[in-house]
Formats: sequence, C-alpha cells, structure tokens
Amino acid sequence: MIDLFIIIVFVIYAISAGFRAREKASQNLQEYFLAGRTLTGWKAGMSMAATQFAADTPLLVTGLIATGGIYLLWRLWIYGIAFLMMGFIFAVGWRHSGVLTDAELTEIRYSGKGVLSLRMLKAIYYGTVINCVVMAMVLVASVRIAEIFMPWHLWLPDTIYQPLWNITLSLGISLGESVTGLDHVTNTTNNMLSILTILAFTTLYSTTGGLRSVVATDMVQFGIGILGSLIYAIIIVRKVGGLGALADRLAALYGEGLASRMISFGPPDAKFFFPFLVIISLQWFFQMSSDGTGYLAQRSIACQSDRQARLAAVVFSWMQIFVRSLVWLIIGIGLLVLYPFSPQDVADGNFAASREILFVTGINDLLPPGIRGLMLTGLLAALASTIDTHLNWGASYWSNDVYKRFICQSWLKREAGNRELVIVARLSNILILTVALIIMTNLGSIQKAWFITVLFGAGMGSVLILRWLWERINLYSELAAIVASLTVAPILIVVTDTEWIRLLTMAMVSTAAAVGITYFTPLTEDRILVSFYRTVIPMGFWKKTALLAGDDPRMPLRNFYKGLEMTILSALSLFLLLLGAGKLVIHMPGKSPLWAWICIIIGIILIPIWWRSIFGEEKPFAKSSNTSTDERGKEVLPVNDKEQQN
Repeated sequence: MIDLFIIIVFVIYAISAGFRAREKASQNLQEYFLAGRTLTGWKAGMSMAATQFAADTPLLVTGLIATGGIYLLWRLWIYGIAFLMMGFIFAVGWRHSGVLTDAELTEIRYSGKGVLSLRMLKAIYYGTVINCVVMAMVLVASVRIAEIFMPWHLWLPDTIYQPLWNITLSLGISLGESVTGLDHVTNTTNNMLSILTILAFTTLYSTTGGLRSVVATDMVQFGIGILGSLIYAIIIVRKVGGLGALADRLAALYGEGLASRMISFGPPDAKFFFPFLVIISLQWFFQMSSDGTGYLAQRSIACQSDRQARLAAVVFSWMQIFVRSLVWLIIGIGLLVLYPFSPQDVADGNFAASREILFVTGINDLLPPGIRGLMLTGLLAALASTIDTHLNWGASYWSNDVYKRFICQSWLKREAGNRELVIVARLSNILILTVALIIMTNLGSIQKAWFITVLFGAGMGSVLILRWLWERINLYSELAAIVASLTVAPILIVVTDTEWIRLLTMAMVSTAAAVGITYFTPLTEDRILVSFYRTVIPMGFWKKTALLAGDDPRMPLRNFYKGLEMTILSALSLFLLLLGAGKLVIHMPGKSPLWAWICIIIGIILIPIWWRSIFGEEKPFAKSSNTSTDERGKEVLPVNDKEQQN
C-alpha cells in the first residue's frame, strides 16, 4: 500500500501540473511549445536531464557494464562534449533564431526552391521516424518494468480480463518475450494494458499543459529518479558488504583478470583500443543532435536569456554525465555481484537483454516496501519525462511545420488561428504514439536498437554543425547528408557487424557527400545569409557575410575560438571529475588512489575558468546591432516574418 500511495501522489501531481498550465498553453504555439520563452537555465537543464533519464537508460547501462565493462559507458559519457558545445557555441544561436522547431531553421538559413521541401522532410524524419524510434526504445523498457510490477491478470477480475485476453489472441499481436515465464498471450495482454495506462497518464498532462507542464513534472521526476537510484545503490552496497568489497567480490566470482577488465575505465585490451578510440572520437560529433537539434534546442529557445540558455546546457551535462553516472556505476557493478553470470550465459543470444532486465529484478528483490515504491515512481517518472518531451517535441513539427507552414500557408494559402494550431498539436500526439507502438513491437534488445539509431545519426552530425559554423553550407548539403544516411546505413547493417567500421564509414561518406556537393550547387543568397547572420550572430567562418552585414569580419571566428576553448575546458573538468570520483567509488584493491585524486583536483581547478564565461559577464560574445532591450533591460529578440503574420 505504501508503494501504491507514492505512485498515486506522483500521478496526481503530474496531472494537476498539466491543468494548471492549460490556459496559458492554449493561447498559441509559442506558449504551448516554448512556455512563452520564460524558462530559467536550471529548469531547462534539469528538464533535459530528466528526459535523458529515460526508463530504458538504466537498463542500457546495466547491459553495457555486463557485456563489456565500465569502459563501454564512454559510449554515453562522450556525448558530454556535444552537450557542452551546444551551450557554449550553439545555444545562443538557437535562442536568437526565433524559430519554434529546428526544421523551421531551414527557411531562415537557406535559399532555393527546395527549402520548404527540406523543411517538411526534416519535420517528418525527425518528428516521426527518429522520434518514434526513441520512444519505442523507452516503451520496450517500460514493458519489461511493467511485466514484473503490473500483473494485470492477477489484479483484474476474469469478467474484465478474459475479453481483453481474447482480443489479444484474435489479433495475434506480440509485445516481446516474457521474462517471468508468462504465456505469450497473457504477457502481451498485460503489456498492452500497462503501456496504454502509462501513455494515457503521460499524454493527459503533457498535451494539456504543453512545455510548462512537461518542465514542471520533469523537475520532480529527475529528483525522484536520482533519490530512488541513490537509495537503490546504498542498499546494493550494503548487501555486497560495502564499497570496498565490490571489487573483491567481483574478483572472487569472475577471477581477478575478468574483474579488472569489468571495472576498467579504459579499453581492457590493446585490440579494443583502436575501435574504442574511433567510436568515441566520432560518436559525439556525428549524431543527429550534435548541434542540439531536437528537444535540446527547444529548451534553449525557451530560455529567458542568453546566459540562461548557456547555463541550461551546463546543468544538463553535469546532471547527466556526472551525478547520474556515478550512482548507476555502483548499481551496475553491484548487480554483477548479486546476480552473477556464467560463460554459458554470455554465449546466449539474449544475454544483453537478460542483463538489462536485472535492473528491474533487483528493485523487486532487494528493496523494501516504500523504498520500492519510490524507485518504481522514479522509473515511472523517467518513462513519463521522456515520453512527454518526445510527444511535445514531435507535435511541434506536425503543428508548426507540416500543418501551419505546408498545409495552411503553402497549400491552402491561409493563416491558421492560434487555437486551431494548438488543437492540431494535441491531436498529432495520437499519430506519434501509434507509430511508436508499431516500432516497439519489432524491437528486441535496447542496446541493439540504440546502436542502430547511432549509425543512422552518424550521417547527419557534421552538416548540422557546419551549417552554423560555415556560411558556404547550403540546402543541398543537408539533403546530401540525409540521402547518405538513409541509403548507406542499411547497407552497412547488412555488410558488416563491426560497429566502428560502420560508424567510421557512415561519417566519412556522409561528410564527403555534404561538403562535396556544396561546391557544385548554387550559393545561398546573400540576403538570406545576411538576415541569418544579423538574427543569429553565428560563430565560425562567416567572414564574407559579416562584411556584408557591416560587422568586423574577424569577430565570428574569435567568438568561435572562445566558445571552443570553454567547451574543451568544461569537458576536461567534467571528465576528470567523473574519472577520479568513479575510480574512488569502484576501487581495485592494492592500487593507489593517487591518480584519482589528481584527476579530481585538476577538474575542480578548471571549474572557475569556464564558469566565469557563463556568469562573469552578461554578454561574453559579440552582439549584433539588431537586438535590443526593453525598459526593464530584458533582451528583445527579432521575430520571424512568418511568426508576425500570426
């Protein structure tokens, strides 16, 4: 009853948050999707972290540690560079752009007859295809969690459950293999009931209150998730015999050699070094949100000032990479001790999936009532925080890009009303959920699905960054990258199983295609580039455009170097502290902690240097003359022409 009470309290809070924000969210798309551009950096950053604290992520981490050891987590940690780069280089540009979605940026950045078509392609590709694959991965995790904790066949009377069971049987649908030994039809029926219940709850508050309700619940969701995970980790440590006993118990179970490889923060063998180096060198850069594209950009755009937009990215990076990772490290290693595996288990094709589910199994087996309810609420919150963001983000494409821009303005030659657009935004959630559920039925291991999304994303990363940094990138550059991603990725999946070869090939082909075609296609019109420059104030190689705009041609490159310097220093600080603290927490007996403490000290020393770039001055980078302030000193941004029409 204690567990159920905790969950009910959270559900009531989330739904009430949606209804509290309903009136403002219903006014227009700016209020619905961007919370009226009023977010503080702490709220925006915590909301990003809550979204990344998905129900599938702790399961993925548990599986990665079991299949390769701690060093595989660099596959997740390395994204910290991209997150920090977004803050110090791209966040202010996103905010100044005045766009509602990243697809809309296409029309203020490029010229040519295909601009609107590219905007529609990106809206559908990102808003539905990619968005729904990510949601499907989260739903796979929710199914595994729900199977253990939501046994509907035991809860519901036969008069209600049996007809549902019969419908499942007649439809012949399947939602994964049971991890608790249930028959196929009962497992699928239970999973469908769980998913529909969770989605109904999440959709209710997210579609009612828009981004305001999403952020309000995200703050609580992240807090519950971290607190629950911390208590889970403490209980695991106690059952193992203390932090100092983790490595000893691991060595006793698997042998000192294997145990040492499991807790190594670097490649345990020389043969893994080059593939590891290739993957982590490319993965953070060559990915489809390398410049913040998606809900990260949405949070940056929604911030109330440039300073808050930068702060959001930094808060997100530290919550995501440092705080969360240290807690999950302890849980992942502890589960290896409490639920050991054999070489025969490793040979099983379902080894990754079987280890992923142990994160949930441990909650059921190890946590007492009340604490279990808190952790379950944390997992429900993690699921909800990801689903609500992806629903809100996906709906923004359909209402703003597809319905408003294409159907109404381009096709019907009329302007859609604000209330009408909000209704379309709310209704489009049904489409997004349907597609996500269809994809979910065909996913197996979360880890395998994640690897595939990384591969497809590798085709887009370079051009998304280059469009901000290099004035020469044009409409056809992005089209070439998308075509390369959609054609080369499936071929690589068939041709080779070696991931570093896949990733390297995809990155090289897509970048060559994007940059190569740039020199054989028309330049973007000067008037578009100048307008973009004056609005966004981009960094990098914009010498010609800066001259045309009447600015110092050296300023964009100087600003870029400063942003790059802050990115490198903050990333070093983050990773050194993570490495040092991680080595102290998971410590191999007999090895000196000296290097761990050196990492921590250097990481702390670096913090004031990059922190001053956020709070040391209000405007650390050059500001274009077309921005101004109101009577209260608050920055006033330019508004897109199409937005003025509404």
